[in-house]
Order: sequence, then C-alpha cells, then structure tokens
Amino acid sequence: MKILLIEDEKAIINFLKPNLEDACFVIDVAEDGESGSFMARTNNYDLIILVNVLPKKEGNQVCQEIRDAKKNTPILMLSVVANAEKKIEMLNLGADDYLTKPFSFKELLARIQALLRRPNKVEGKDIKISDLTLNTRSNLVTKNGKTVSLTKKEYMLLEYLMKNQGEVLSRAMILEHVWDINADPFSNTIETHILSLRKKLSLTNQKNKLIRTLSGRGYIMDTNY
Repeated sequence: MKILLIEDEKAIINFLKPNLEDACFVIDVAEDGESGSFMARTNNYDLIILVNVLPKKEGNQVCQEIRDAKKNTPILMLSVVANAEKKIEMLNLGADDYLTKPFSFKELLARIQALLRRPNKVEGKDIKISDLTLNTRSNLVTKNGKTVSLTKKEYMLLEYLMKNQGEVLSRAMILEHVWDINADPFSNTIETHILSLRKKLSLTNQKNKLIRTLSGRGYIMDTNY
C-alpha cells in the first residue's frame, strides 16, 4: 500500500515515515502544498495524509484540487485546529477523516487502516488465493496453514500481486506501488524479490505456479492463467 505524506515539518516527517514503513507502507513525501497537489493528482496512491497549514498552498486548496481532478483517494487531514467548524469545512471539501495534532501513532495507524477498509479498497482482512492467505491487519502470510516468513518489501510485493489477482502487472506498475519515488527503475530489485517470493512460497518440492512471468509484459498472480 502506498501513501503520500504532504507535510512540511521535518520532525513529523522523520517520525511518521519510518514508522509507517515499519507498518509495511510505501511512503512518498511532499514538503509543500504545490508539489503535494501535483503528486497527488498525477500518481496513484492508496491514501493521502495532508497537513492543513503548508507553504505555497494551504491544505484546503490541495484537498479541493485533488477532488476537482476526480481523484477519490482517501484523504486524512492533520491539523492543530480542533474546532468543529474547521473539521466540517475540510470534510465538505472532500477529506475523509480529520485528526488533530498532537496525536499518537497508534491512533493515526488505526485511522489509516479504517479508511483502507472502506468499500472499493480492502474488503475484509484476508486475501486468499488457492492455499495462500495474507492477513492485511496482522501482516501474516500462511501457505497450507504454515506461516511464511517474509521481509517487509516481500510482503508488500505479495500484497500488491494478490490484490490484483488475474491482472498483468508491469515492472513500472510494481515499481510505482511497492517502491517509493526514489527507486532506481533500471535495477533488478523487482526480479530479485520475485525470485525470493517464489522460493519462499514453494513450501514443497513442487514448482510454484502462483506467480508467473509474462515476457515483455510483467507478472501475473493467478491459479488459472
């Protein structure tokens, strides 16, 4: 899952980014409203965390521009303003939730997970393909009832593949959704992680058939392809 954090305070960025990455999210950061609005409107994110007071463009303007661009990405607003009028204003502009600073990381994470569980995002907490199950709340992966130990990036890659079962995913799509904006498009990191996933998901000596490579097109996860 990929999140855009639009925040200008370095201390908050340095706190939220590693903690969200530890929770298996990919994080892109924009440090002003102008670049944040552009990134939100031109890229695909699963969720946007948007601060109300920003340089170059205020959060309310950024929120309005995102919705005017017909982007329905969930927006979680962060603000030091706690009054009801400001919350109503931001919700009316298209924000999906509003969290007042200061906040605990546990509450922020709970709000994020709640937004991602809404319809057209994650339906339920388990994703199942054949005998493979991924729990999006506990980040636990099992195959044939046995726990599969994955790195954070392997888990994020598997989650993206499983959520798009039956769809051909190009390298560019995978790089955009599983790695952050600074990833090197010419590296072999995707191929390396795919190879590692195949090995770890092959719990028996049988050849794993869940993740297939389509030459010149990308990868697909399907039992019937």
